[in-house]
Amino acid sequence: MFLSLVHVNIGKDPDRPNPGRGWLRNVYRVHQRLCMAFPSESRKVNDPDFLAPFVTEDFGHKQVRVPRGKENGFLFRIDPSERGEVAILVQSSVEPDWDYAFHNAGHFLASPTEVKQVDASFQNRQSFRFRLMANPTRKIDTKSSPDGSRRNGRRIPVHADQLFSWLSRKSEASGFVVSEGTTAIEPGYIYFRKSRTEDNEKALLRSVRYDGLLEVSDRDKFHVTLCTGLGPGKSMGFGLLSIAAAASN
Repeated sequence: MFLSLVHVNIGKDPDRPNPGRGWLRNVYRVHQRLCMAFPSESRKVNDPDFLAPFVTEDFGHKQVRVPRGKENGFLFRIDPSERGEVAILVQSSVEPDWDYAFHNAGHFLASPTEVKQVDASFQNRQSFRFRLMANPTRKIDTKSSPDGSRRNGRRIPVHADQLFSWLSRKSEASGFVVSEGTTAIEPGYIYFRKSRTEDNEKALLRSVRYDGLLEVSDRDKFHVTLCTGLGPGKSMGFGLLSIAAAASN
């Protein structure tokens, strides 16, 4: 597993236009740029200087074109800091090529991107501090067909008083447990727009940042959860469960 920290240049004056700040305003464009760190071999050979237009099929290959698993896919989260800086945390199963991804967009970066390889092995009852940016939703209008199959309904945001319950239910099936007393919950929204045309309306997705303590209850399930993410909306910056050593007593 590889973890990358992409430091974004947002400038020092929030009242002045800045390319990095503008890029972050549309998480769809953020995801698109991050995909560029996973070019196909043919793309790198045929266009080593990244001069050709972006074509979706040239990027991501096993990283974004198939369902996420232990050996493919990437997750990301936009993380503002208390100092007013912004970084994007990216977790991937293969090492990304950030030089290629930002070859023609270096002005987005405040400093070189940091990449490190981490060991994702755990033991039951280990405790960690965690952070998760999630899109807590539930399905409605789910119906059964005459043949017995289920038709998926539409997703709606979980009510504000059910945000911890959503995380608790997810954790039970994901190999860890959380306590409401040690979990901070910060609701919000993210914005995205897939087209730059004026008639393409912007869309908002419910976002909730969870910070707290967790305990591993099933190390195998927890490993899968860490690799594949938690909840819907992963291409929009949701689902990355990041952990750090818990402070000792």
